[in-house]
Amino acid sequence: MRILFIGDVVSSPGREMVQEYVPKLKKKYHPDVTIINGENAAGGRGITQKIYRQLMGAGAQVITMGNHTWDNREIFEFIDDTPALVRPANYPDGTPGKGYTIINANGVEVAVVNVMGRTFLPPIDCPFRKIDDLLMEIRKRTPLIFIDFHAEATSEKQAFGWYVDGRASAVVGTHTHVQTADNRILPEGTAYMTDVGMTGPYDHILGMDREAVIRKFVTQLPVRFEVPKVGRTQLSGVVIDLDKKTGKAKKINRILINEDQPFFE
Repeated sequence: MRILFIGDVVSSPGREMVQEYVPKLKKKYHPDVTIINGENAAGGRGITQKIYRQLMGAGAQVITMGNHTWDNREIFEFIDDTPALVRPANYPDGTPGKGYTIINANGVEVAVVNVMGRTFLPPIDCPFRKIDDLLMEIRKRTPLIFIDFHAEATSEKQAFGWYVDGRASAVVGTHTHVQTADNRILPEGTAYMTDVGMTGPYDHILGMDREAVIRKFVTQLPVRFEVPKVGRTQLSGVVIDLDKKTGKAKKINRILINEDQPFFE
């Protein structure tokens, strides 16, 4: 069982990279499941129904979200009707949408879970206690469980990975937009990576115009951050191989595509 996960698609530059390279990546790696984090897909903040359909049309089977889930009010009009769109599961009970989905991949059920950290992010429900409940529920159906852990602090991401080691197939971090080089398989069989990285502008800062970000640091004055629409771009992702029967990971490899690291078919 092979999973392809594309990280933090930022605005139109990120969406263009998805449309260009996801079909090529699927041809090269032949994944059974393709997942995309789309919480920054609409102008860097949130997602719309049109963009949701665009990402699905490009080859995604599930789209995960994060702290920008609600930045486009349009999401309230369709999130309850789109089973392939999952928002952080540790939002309080009664929040629209759902925190995980189970899809059929070539006759095998695979669960995709979205959870959000709390360090330097809004104080929602505890992700550790929430995942305990979810894993008990999901493992009654399948041991194949992929978790997008959307969090800021490296320590919280690592703690979460170790916390679910052996109970989930993979924990891959999103949100910080910089790909980490710590992809590994933990001792009990969970594939782990602190952050998968960003898909979008390459020569800017976390997907936002670098001059505005630098001005913010230099002046400490309010600055409006915008996603640059032209310039070089990148795609960040990861491919993970799982044992179909046990759900344990066998391999996890990073994917990074940009002008300095071109894609080879």
